[in-house]
Amino acid sequence: MILRIFAIAAAAALSACATAPKPEADVPEWRLVIHGGAGVITRDGMTPEKEVAYTAALQTALEAGADILRNGGSALDAVEAAVIPMEDDPLFNAGYGAVFTAAGVHELDASIMDGRDRNAGAVTGVTRVKNPIKAARAVMDKSEHVMFAGEGADRFAESQHLEIVDNSYFDTDRRRQSLERVLEEQVRQAADRHGTVGAVAIDSQGNLAAATTTGGMTAKAMGRVGDSPLIGAATYAENGVCAVSATGHGEYFIRVGVAKTICDRVKLAGESINEASRVALGEVAALGGDGGVIVIDGDGHYAFEFNSEGMYRGMIDASGSETAIYGDE
Repeated sequence: MILRIFAIAAAAALSACATAPKPEADVPEWRLVIHGGAGVITRDGMTPEKEVAYTAALQTALEAGADILRNGGSALDAVEAAVIPMEDDPLFNAGYGAVFTAAGVHELDASIMDGRDRNAGAVTGVTRVKNPIKAARAVMDKSEHVMFAGEGADRFAESQHLEIVDNSYFDTDRRRQSLERVLEEQVRQAADRHGTVGAVAIDSQGNLAAATTTGGMTAKAMGRVGDSPLIGAATYAENGVCAVSATGHGEYFIRVGVAKTICDRVKLAGESINEASRVALGEVAALGGDGGVIVIDGDGHYAFEFNSEGMYRGMIDASGSETAIYGDE
């Protein structure tokens, strides 16, 4: 009975926070949707200057991916291009500005998936690759494997002539202060568990793709792996069905298999992407987790769904673009 009450309450919270589906009359020529992390994101906790900065950063990422799509490029190239500016921007927890592990270093994760043939690539625990999403793409394109980990991933990236940096490149004062607070208080706030960035896209040929990249959880244990590099947990794409990128408390997203669950419900149960996303996130909430997803289906319809206070997010297609931050937008 207690579990049932909790699940009902969680579902109600999810319904209250999730963005409502948007009616669309026409199938888009192409479309890109991005997120910059979900969590405790409220107007009370946001300065006007910071809000402007986040909005501008989201727009930069959207334009980077849109440049590929409006020129007839692939969804795969577009999702990679869209997340690179977020990996380079210290506002987000991916690449430069990633959170610190408990040992005071950075271990980064990324994954990418092509909906055309469900080929995928991922890296976890990289410490020297400037742009982990490029390493994930190289794993997919240049190896027979799907995932490389730790030093092996760094060495593989170096062998592919990707840009290699010292681990200190990822440092920022803001993230170091968060680490010191968590170590001192021995308690993580919700913001310490979120910050993943991602993108999903459909191109003019109807192909789908998804990408996700993160610095992980503040003060995480050495070797901890979250959902972001795991195909089926945070990232999934299958042509004609859907493409998903997730952000949130990774342990719960792994246990639910959020990205694959959403696509399977669309494919096998005939649910809309909004319905399928709410079910999957409802399972996450019932277990005690929170976060969000961005999804595009095979017809180009899109969804933002989250059960947290907010999610940095945006969409762009041939008709224009939009960005949002808070749960009531």
